[in-house]
Amino acid sequence: MRSRLMIFAAVAALGLVSSCGDGEGSGVPTAARRITVSSPAFRDGGTIPRPYTCDGEDVSPPLAFTGVPAHTTGLVLLLEDPDAPRGPFTHWLMWDIDPHTTGVPAGRTPPGATQGRNSFTKTGYSGPCPPVGKPHRYVFTVYATDRRLGLATDATADDVRRAVNGHALAVGSLTGRYGR
Repeated sequence: MRSRLMIFAAVAALGLVSSCGDGEGSGVPTAARRITVSSPAFRDGGTIPRPYTCDGEDVSPPLAFTGVPAHTTGLVLLLEDPDAPRGPFTHWLMWDIDPHTTGVPAGRTPPGATQGRNSFTKTGYSGPCPPVGKPHRYVFTVYATDRRLGLATDATADDVRRAVNGHALAVGSLTGRYGR
């Protein structure tokens, strides 16, 4: 019985220590607040409607977010396809979004926000466009940061992640699927 208690105590202590660090190198403390990201166009895990893809109008879907901490200085948005054949593929990246913004209307960029270069080497949104086969997942991630990033428009998703590292106050995501 005593050895079980010692093992339990060791596991509990390890859990406390590990919860104090960054989650998976994302720069977001594991105890950070969660932002709720949603869309009136599709539910989490649902299919992204055709107008928001390369097979349609290729405009960004409407997004809404809640739970942004009051002391946030800026918001960051990344849209990535983790199922792309050569690794994560960035479809949209935007930063220095006003922290009082509660969403992004379809096909719009919030005033003052900066968009970066996606994996298509274009600035702005490029919708889901997977190869024929199994549907891919598209993850819209929103970070609340304690500072504005101030990156140049040629910044990539890796540049944004480096700038967010250690400055994220909260994070949330919405996943959609699309296949051809």
